[in-house]
This record gives sequence, C-alpha cells and structure tokens, in this order.
Amino acid sequence: MKLFLPYTKGYRLWMLLAIICSVGEAVLELLLPQAMSDIVDIGIATGDRNYILMMGLKMLVLAVLALLFGVGAALAAARAAMGFGSKVRAAEYAQVQRFSFADLEHFSTASLITRLTNDVASVQGTIFMATRICVRAPVLLITALVLALRISRELSRVFLVTIPLLIVAVAIVIAVVGPFFTKLQRSTDALNLVVQENVNAVRVVKSFVREGEEKEKFRLRSEDLRTTAERAFGFVVSFMPLITLLMGGTITALMWIGGHYVADGIMLSGDLMAFFTYATEILASLMMVSMVLMMLTRSIACGKRIAEVLRHKPSMTEDTASELTVENGDIDFNHVYFKYHADSEEWNLRDIDLHIKSGMTVGILGGTGSAKSTLVSLIPRLYDATEGSVMVGGHDVRAYTLEQLREGCAMVLQKNTLFSGTVAENLRWGSDTATDEELREAAKIACAADFIEAMPEGYDTHIEQGGTNVSGGQKQRLCIARALLKKPKILILDDSTSAVDTRTDALIRAGFKSYIPETTKIIIAQRVASVQDADLILMMEGGKIAAAGNHDELLAN
Repeated sequence: MKLFLPYTKGYRLWMLLAIICSVGEAVLELLLPQAMSDIVDIGIATGDRNYILMMGLKMLVLAVLALLFGVGAALAAARAAMGFGSKVRAAEYAQVQRFSFADLEHFSTASLITRLTNDVASVQGTIFMATRICVRAPVLLITALVLALRISRELSRVFLVTIPLLIVAVAIVIAVVGPFFTKLQRSTDALNLVVQENVNAVRVVKSFVREGEEKEKFRLRSEDLRTTAERAFGFVVSFMPLITLLMGGTITALMWIGGHYVADGIMLSGDLMAFFTYATEILASLMMVSMVLMMLTRSIACGKRIAEVLRHKPSMTEDTASELTVENGDIDFNHVYFKYHADSEEWNLRDIDLHIKSGMTVGILGGTGSAKSTLVSLIPRLYDATEGSVMVGGHDVRAYTLEQLREGCAMVLQKNTLFSGTVAENLRWGSDTATDEELREAAKIACAADFIEAMPEGYDTHIEQGGTNVSGGQKQRLCIARALLKKPKILILDDSTSAVDTRTDALIRAGFKSYIPETTKIIIAQRVASVQDADLILMMEGGKIAAAGNHDELLAN
C-alpha cells in the first residue's frame, strides 16, 4: 500500500467522489423497502389511493436518484482506476528503462511484458471494484442490518448462523486460491515467452521446418496455463453454489419463521416484505465483499510482481555521476576484469590494459566467444567493469550520466534493429533535428542512399516492425547511417558490415575518414580486410588481448 499510494495522486478526488456516490446510492436503495412497507401496511390496508400514489412517486424519485448516484460512482471509480493504472504502468516502464542488461536478464523480457500489462490490469480492475463495492457493500450491510433489527430482533437471529458460515467459506477459498494465482501469473510469463520467441524468430522457425515442434511447445505452455487457471478459478466458481445455498436457506428460514409471526399477529406483512428485502441486501453485500476479497487475492499476487520491478535497485547507478560531456574519443582500459555473474569462476575479460587516442581506428579480431563484444560493451556502460576502470575522454565512465556518456558514443550492434515507421524516422533516431540533406549525406556515407532512393517512396518508405521488409545488408547500412547522424566522439561497429560485400565494406570505411575524421572508430570484424588499414588491431583470445599492432606488424609475427 505504501508503494502504490503515491500513484493515486491526482485521482484521489475522483476516488472520494466515487465513495460519496456509492454511499448515496446505497442509502437511497435502502429507503425503498421502507416506502414499500408503508404502501402495504398503510396505503393498501386503509385503501388510501392518494397515499399509495404519493409513496409510489417517492419510490420512483428514489430509484432515479440511486441510478444517477450509481452512474456517477461507476464513472468516478473508472477514472480513478484507469488513472492509477496508467501511472503505475508509466512508473514500471520508466524503471525498466533504467535497468542494465543484467537486470533485464534477471526478470526476462516476457515476464516484464506480463507485469506491465496483465498484472497492472488486474490491480487496476481491483481498484475499480474496491472503490465501488468496498464502500457500497459495507454501507448496505451495516444499514440493512440495523433496519432489519429495528423491524424484528427475533427474526434477525437467523443471520447469526448465516454470516459466520459465509465468512468461514470465504476464508477457506482465499487461503486455498492465493498460491494458484501466483502460479497463474508465472504460467502467463511462460506462455508469453514462447509467443515472443516464435514471432521474433518466425523466419528461423520456418526455415528449419520447426512449426510442429513449436506448436507443441505452445500447446504444452497453454495447457499448463489452462490447468492452473481452471484450478484457481474453479475454487472461486465452486463458491457460488455455496452462496446460493446459504442465501436460499436464509430466505426459506425467514419465510417459515416470519410467516408464523404474521399469522400470529406479531409482525405486519409489509414489515416482513421489507425484512426480506433487507435480508437480500445483507446477503448480497456479503457476497460482493467476498468476491472483492477473492479478486484482491489475485491482485495481491500481481501487485507483488509489480513491486519487485519498482523496488529492484538497478545494478548500474549514477551515484558518482556529474554533468560532464564527452569532449573527445580517448579510451583507456586500466587493468580491467569483467564477468557477467558475480559467482562465476571464470573471467570473461582478464587484465585488459588498453589505451586508444581520439581519432584512431581500432580493429578487433578473434574467434567466437573471445569477448570482443563484451570488451566494447564496457565503453558506453552497457555493463560495468568488475575490477579496474574504463575511461572515456579522460574521465571514468561512471563519472558521466548514462545519457551524456551514450550521447558521445554510437554503437551499431551485431543484431541490428529498425523500428516501425519511415526510413527518415528511423534515421532520425541518430539526430531528431537532422535535415533532409544531412539524412542523404549520412546515407551516402553508409552506402544506403542508392537503395533508399530506389524504394517506392524514398525516405518516406515505411519500414515494418523489426525491418522485415529490407534485407540484412540494407538493415546494417541503415543502422550505420543512423549512428553517423549522431556525429559521435566514439563509433563502435560490432560486426556491423558482415552482411555487405567487401567493396561496400571498403567504401563505408573510406567514408568514415572524410565524414568523421576526429571520431574514434572501433570495428569488430571477422574479415581481416575490414580492419587491415586500422591504426591498431587487437587479437582477442580467451578474454585477453593475445596480440596488438598494425596489419604489417601482426602479419610479420
């Protein structure tokens, strides 16, 4: 409650309005049985038509007012609940944006999606129901119980049996169903993971003819979710016949006992009718409270999962950061050690001592798993060094805010990503103020201008989600053009020209010399030709720099 309370700010007046309207609706509804009782005991008994018409009109007015209060309560509760949900979702998403790669791996993307959507929706729905029912039901329960006692204390003794039985039944169901709701959300995570993987890798699935196996995997996860949901909601559903039995038994007992009271002249028939109505309100309010409590059980499970995200302290902080900007492309690795997990026995990087001057072109070669990508990931703080320090522009990378550090660095990763939108919109990720001429210039340097201009709408051509309507080589060149528009102090290409031919690769590198001569360029490649004109070439092996020098020096030894 302490965690979620701040997110109600700005919507507390709506919550208050929903509460007031719910109370008004409940009070007005409870006045109706008394008016009906007066019609029977006074109007009909005396044959006074005017009295009957006046009381009938009064009931109509009360019913309309109750309707208006009910609509107002629903609207205000919906506004409060949706606003609360929106704020929680925004806070959770903002927290995810602060997560490092290690934090994202801890939660998994599929689980984070579920927590941002399904879990928030569950909590949001409970807020809506609670704002309405948790006010309306107690008012109905207490007021109806008081009015029923006023009519007949002897007849009200029936509730001494019914209410405790109902409370015990609710307690048992909530105790049993709670763990199932937690498992239900985990099963939803697992199903989302399969869907996400298959949608993202649909081409791989089809190319390896794995549709059957993936359908079976989906079926198993879906069956697990169905089974868990059936067990969880089965307990909730089984509660309804019990409620019906208790309500039917209570009404039957009241009819039996109350009928004898009327026959003996102890109670008026109008009072018995009003008592029946109040009894129905009491039982209905108890049922509403029990249903909210069961919804609350699920929303607590969801709320805990949301709280895990909101309370998670990002492993990468800016506690020592100041408002520095990256002035140049100097890079220094001072005896750096790194491993992805603190309890791992092996180091991914070992004793990296490397010094790169601004404007240099550095090539990195090495076999698969030699930690080439890991090395360059420490420069823009995608990960933090475990031991030693990484310096950019003469300052420790921890001295910069992440925004300023990454503004000074541009990185084209192995897995190139484009977003749904036009070509121009994708390129302007590098600089949202870039002119059309600057877009064309960057595209020309990246050897992307020709195929962009050959597209039906040129730079206004729509790119599908993930860039599925362009080839791998085109996607790489668009990502390089996007990075060039940043005019960064450091440009990192992580095997980013693997899908282009050797001639295009050479043209792109030649363009770097004229377009960004002062920028430090780090090129990870599999082809020696891609880095042979670099000022410095690093040979990585087993997380260490096995050799360093220019092309001629390395060729000689």
